[in-house]
Amino acid sequence: MSRTVNRANNRRSAACLAFALCTITTAVNLQAPLYDALAARDSLGVGATSIAFACYVVGIIPVLLGLNGLADRVGRKPLIMTALLLCLLATGITLIAPGLLALGVARFLLGISTGLTSAVAPAYMQMLLGGEDNRVATNYVTASTALGFGLGAAVTSLFVFHTPSVSPPSLWIYLATASLALVVVTTLKDRAPSTTKSSMLRLPSYPQGAISYGLAILLAWALVGLVIAILPSALSQHGLSAWSGFATFGICSCGVLFQPWARRLAPRSATRLGLVILPIAYGLIAWGAVHGYLAAVLLGTVAASSACYGFIYLGGLSGVLAIADGSASQQATQASAGYFLMAYLGFSIPVITTGVLIDAVGHTLALTLFGLALLVGVIATLVLLRKAR
Repeated sequence: MSRTVNRANNRRSAACLAFALCTITTAVNLQAPLYDALAARDSLGVGATSIAFACYVVGIIPVLLGLNGLADRVGRKPLIMTALLLCLLATGITLIAPGLLALGVARFLLGISTGLTSAVAPAYMQMLLGGEDNRVATNYVTASTALGFGLGAAVTSLFVFHTPSVSPPSLWIYLATASLALVVVTTLKDRAPSTTKSSMLRLPSYPQGAISYGLAILLAWALVGLVIAILPSALSQHGLSAWSGFATFGICSCGVLFQPWARRLAPRSATRLGLVILPIAYGLIAWGAVHGYLAAVLLGTVAASSACYGFIYLGGLSGVLAIADGSASQQATQASAGYFLMAYLGFSIPVITTGVLIDAVGHTLALTLFGLALLVGVIATLVLLRKAR
């Protein structure tokens, strides 16, 4: 009986943490449907919007690489609480002073928040579950964070449909929800900080064969960044910008539906499948955005999500960890850091480049050039995967 009670308590604690994780990632794209309106308010273009969007990466990369040992020094619960406080602050800033400058500051704070969460969430979830199968903890973390990344944008779109605004009620609702999550997290147990101080620095490395998986996730997350940051401006030309939140939900959250399939495939096979899907899905998105066919855009985002957050994400990470398997745990950690570094480079640099191109040559040519670069990158990565031992 006591074992059953303990297991129920563990699952309850895990659900509370999952709620907090979902709340944290919900903040990340909460303002996504407002990007075009915020740029118009400041009389700025898509290039400035993409730079504000990429401030997220400026916040997350130093945390992922330089504060890896922080949880051992202060505990895991304080980092989750800090992440929630940063989300509250970021959302409050965009309410008080809506504009691209406030968006850039908020995105920077949200990057720090996500970095803190990524560093501790899997291990903390495993601890709360009392040593159950690692896959259970992984499923909790993956499902809650993937749902959150798309949920905020979708909820904001619902309000923007009804009453266009740069400060929709979804932002106020988020403040209340995040405050509740903060209270919930205070009830969770945590281990005492370790007396042995681990290294705070986690430099990336690329064991032989890992670079091809890194290139795959770079291409995948470049497409994710384009949909979140640039698609709203393309859809606004056809009066469809309010739908951009659902496109963000499609590309960020629907991939979790394909993860069970991705787990059954070998890492290289899963990554190859995702790479094949990627240019096809992008073609649907770009064609639909340029010509105003919403169904094509939404179908393309779901297909892209299967690759970006399903086959390539899980297959690539599994492939990198398999290459590092048998080495010291530090090498596996550094290989994982290298994988995510390339992912976030893809999430920023191609998006900024495409945004600047749109201001210079227009949506059609800029999106076409992005598609050609994506296709060349996919072919090159497939060749590298074929050659890798």
